[in-house]
Amino acid sequence: MPRGRGSTVTASEKTKVDEAVSRNEDYGKHRRTPFLLLGLLIVFLHGSWSVYRVQFANLPLPLDAEQAVAEKIKKTAHWEVDVQLELFHTDIGTNRIAGGLFNGKTMVYSDLKHVLLRVVPKYLPEAEENLILVSSHIDTVSTTEGAGDCSSCVGVMLELARGVAQWAHGFKSGVLFLFNTGEEEGLDGAHSFITQHHWRNSVRFAVDLEAMGISGKSTLFQGTDHWALESFAAVAKYPSAQIASQDVFQSGAIKSATDFQIYQEVGGLPGLDFAYTDMTSVYHTKNDKMKHLKPGSLQHIGENMLAFLLHAAASPKFMKDAIQAKQEGADQNKAVFFDILGKYMVVYPHRLATMFHNSIIFQSLLIWGTSLLMGGRPGLVSFGISCLSIFLTLISSVILSVVVAFALPHICSFPVAYVAHPWLVVGLFGSPALVGAFIGQHIGFIILKRHLKHVYSTTKPDLSQSMLEHIVNLEAERWIFKSGFVQWLVVLILGTYLKVGSSYIALIWLVSPAFAYGLMEATLSPSRSPKQLKVVTLVLALAAPVVSSAGLVIRMVDVIIGSIVRVDRNPGGLPDWLGNVVVSVAIAVVICFTFVYLLSYVHISGAKRILGFLLCILFGLALALASTGIVPAFTEDIARSVNVVHVVDTTTVNSGNPEPSSYVTLFSNTPGKLTKELVDLRDEEFSCGRNRTIDFVTFTMKYGCLSYEGSNTGWSKSEVPVLSLENDSVTDDARQTVISVDTKSSTRWSLAINKEEIDDFTVHVDSKNLVPLGNKSEVNGWHTVQFAGGKDSPTKFHLTLFWSSNAKDASPKSVKSEDQSFLVKLRTDVNRVTPKVGRVLEKLPGWCAPFGKSTSPNTLAFLTALPVNI
Repeated sequence: MPRGRGSTVTASEKTKVDEAVSRNEDYGKHRRTPFLLLGLLIVFLHGSWSVYRVQFANLPLPLDAEQAVAEKIKKTAHWEVDVQLELFHTDIGTNRIAGGLFNGKTMVYSDLKHVLLRVVPKYLPEAEENLILVSSHIDTVSTTEGAGDCSSCVGVMLELARGVAQWAHGFKSGVLFLFNTGEEEGLDGAHSFITQHHWRNSVRFAVDLEAMGISGKSTLFQGTDHWALESFAAVAKYPSAQIASQDVFQSGAIKSATDFQIYQEVGGLPGLDFAYTDMTSVYHTKNDKMKHLKPGSLQHIGENMLAFLLHAAASPKFMKDAIQAKQEGADQNKAVFFDILGKYMVVYPHRLATMFHNSIIFQSLLIWGTSLLMGGRPGLVSFGISCLSIFLTLISSVILSVVVAFALPHICSFPVAYVAHPWLVVGLFGSPALVGAFIGQHIGFIILKRHLKHVYSTTKPDLSQSMLEHIVNLEAERWIFKSGFVQWLVVLILGTYLKVGSSYIALIWLVSPAFAYGLMEATLSPSRSPKQLKVVTLVLALAAPVVSSAGLVIRMVDVIIGSIVRVDRNPGGLPDWLGNVVVSVAIAVVICFTFVYLLSYVHISGAKRILGFLLCILFGLALALASTGIVPAFTEDIARSVNVVHVVDTTTVNSGNPEPSSYVTLFSNTPGKLTKELVDLRDEEFSCGRNRTIDFVTFTMKYGCLSYEGSNTGWSKSEVPVLSLENDSVTDDARQTVISVDTKSSTRWSLAINKEEIDDFTVHVDSKNLVPLGNKSEVNGWHTVQFAGGKDSPTKFHLTLFWSSNAKDASPKSVKSEDQSFLVKLRTDVNRVTPKVGRVLEKLPGWCAPFGKSTSPNTLAFLTALPVNI
C-alpha cells in the first residue's frame, strides 16, 4: 500500500510532482461528470439487484404432473429395497431443552401421532443400524393453511422417498423419513421421536426441512460439520447456502427455532437445516397458502436433496464420518460455507478460515504500519482523519435515516408503511442514509484537505494555488478511498476474534479493493503523480464483493422487513418507531460499508448537487406514496397481524367477584394502534388503550382493544379450568404446597410458576412425574410449563410447589409488584370461534390476519390464577 502523501519530499521528488502537474494543466476539464457518477451508481445498484435475482430468485423449471406425481412408494420401489411404514403414537413426555426461545420454559406433550417411512436395502442388515434422518412437520398453526410451513416440505419428502426407494439397493445406509406433529407447539414432535422411538438410536445424521416464509429457494442455513457440507456441495445441482444466515439465526436475533435444535442438542446428531425465506411476512398467517407457493421452489430443494441422499447413503465414508462426528461433537468440524450466484458452493474448515484471516490481518497491519512509518507525522494525521471520516459517515447516515424512522409513525397511517411493498425502503431509508453517508464522508474529506493543504504549503511553497488545490483534492480522494480498507479490516478483526463464520464477507470487501488499488493506482516511485483514481479501479474493486454478498444483503434486509409484522411479542410493548429504526439502521450500516469506495469518487466531481437532488426526489416520492396510501402498507396477500381472542377471565373471582369476566380482545404483534381496523367495528363497542393490559401467561397484551358486548355466549362455565389447593404443609422449615390442576376439555395450556416465591416444582399426571426437580430457568421471575396434546391427552394434573426459604410466610404485603401477587397463573386454549369473535373476524379488513405461534392463545382462552397467600 503506498505511503501517505503527508510525508515531506526531497527536491527531486518536488521536481517530479511539478512536471506531472504541468502535464495536466487542464485538469479542471477532466473532472468526472455527473453522468459518469450516476452511471456508476446505477451499475452498482443494478448489479446488486441482478446478483440477488440470480442467486435467490432463479428457480429451476418444475416437472409436469405426469412426471412428478408419486404412486404408492412400495409399488415403485426397487425389488431389492425394503420400504417400511410405521405410525408412531407417542407417550406423554417432557421437552426441557434450554436456551433461545425455550429459556424459562418446560414443554410437555401427549398423544402425538407421527408417520415414519424407512427405506433400506434388503440384503444389507447393517444399513438398518445406520440411518440418515430426513424430517419435517405436518402440523401447522390454526391461523394458516400451512402451504409453505410446512406442507411444501412434506410434499418434497414424499417425492424424495419415492426417488430413494428406486435407488436404495446400492445404499450402505438407510434413509428414514419422519413426518412429525407437534413442531409448532415447541418442537415436541422431533423431541418425542428422538427420545421415544425404537429407531432413534440408529440415526447417525439428520436433515431438517423447514419454512420461515413461502416459495423462493430453500437455503441451507445451518450445518454442523464441514465434511457433510462438502458432501452436499459436491452434488447439489442448485446450491443455496449461507453461513451468514446461521450466524444471524444462532445469535437469537430471529425469534424462532427448528427441529434441528432437537436433533443437535438432544440427539447429538450432525446434520443440515434448510428453510424457505421468501415472503417472510406471510409466515403463520392466512396468506401461507398455495397460490404463493411456486412449483420451482419444490423442484429446487427436491433435486438438491435427492442428489445429496443418493450420494450420502451410498458412501461408506459419509456414515463413518457421521458416527465419528457424533462422538466428537460439532465444534471440531465447523465450517464456513456460502454459494456464489446459486451456481457453486464454497466450503472450507473454520480453523482454516481463522488462519487465513489472521494472515490477511497481519499483512494488512504490516503494510499500513510501514506506510505510516514512511509517511511520518503528516501521514499519521492523514490516516487519523480518514478514520474519522468512517465514523462521521456512519453517524451521519444513521442519524438521517433514523430521523425518518421516527417521523413515519406521525406521517403515515401505519408506523411500518412498507411491509407489503419492501422496495419503498430504498427511497424512505436508502436515500437519506446515502445522503447522510456522503455528508459525513465529505466532512472528513474537507478536514483532510485542510490538513494536506497545510502540509503541502509548508513542503512545497512554490506551487501555485490552483496546482496546490488540485494535488490536495487528489490526495484526499485517495485517503478517503483507502479508509474503506481500514473499515473492513476492523470488521475482519472483530469477526475473526468473535469466530463469526460470515467474516469472509469482510475479507472480500478488504482484499478485492486493496488488490485493485495496488494493481491500478500504486507505483514504485517514491513520489506519485497526482492523478485521479481510475474508474476501472472502482469496477475491479467492487466486482467480487458485489457478486459474493449483494444478494445476501438484499435478502437479509427483506427478511428483517418481513419479520416486522410479528416483531412485538408483547403487543403494545414496543414503541411504534422501533421496527422502522431497526430497518433504517440496517440499511444505513449496509450503505456506509458498501458505498465507502464508490462515494470517494464523488467529492471532486461535478455530481454532488445532482446526486443530492435526485436522492431527495426519490425520498419525496417514496414518502408521498407511503403517506397517502397510494401504495398501501398492507394488502390481502401481505397482511397485518391482528388477533381476535375471546377471553373468559376467572382471576377476578378470587377477589370476590362471583362470576367470570368475559370479553373479546383485539391486539396486534405489528407496531401501531388499531385505529384503521376499528372503522367497521364501531357497533361492536370496542375500547382501546394501554389501560387494557391482559396477562396471557406466555405474553402480555400491553396495548389492545376490549369489548364486553355480546361476549357471554359461545362458552360455558363447565369449560372454566380449576386450580385448587389440595395440601399445604411446613416441615423442617420447608413449605410444600400441592395444587390440583383441571384443564377441563382443553389439551393446550400454559402454566406459569412464580419463581420469586417457589424454588422448585414437579408436575404429575396419575403416578407419572412429568416435570422432575431441578433445571428450572426463569424469565422475569416466572417459569412456564406449556402443554400440547391430542384429543386423548390427560386434563388433570398435580402440581407440587417447593417454596423458597424466605417465602414460606409470604403475604401480599411482601410482594414487590402486582404481577407477582399470583403464585401460579393458568391459561387454557380452545380452538373455537364464538359468535362475537366470528362477527369481529368477518368485519375486519381483508389486510388483517391473525398470527399464530406456540405461545399464542387460540380464539377462545380461559384465564385463572392462585394468589401468593393461598
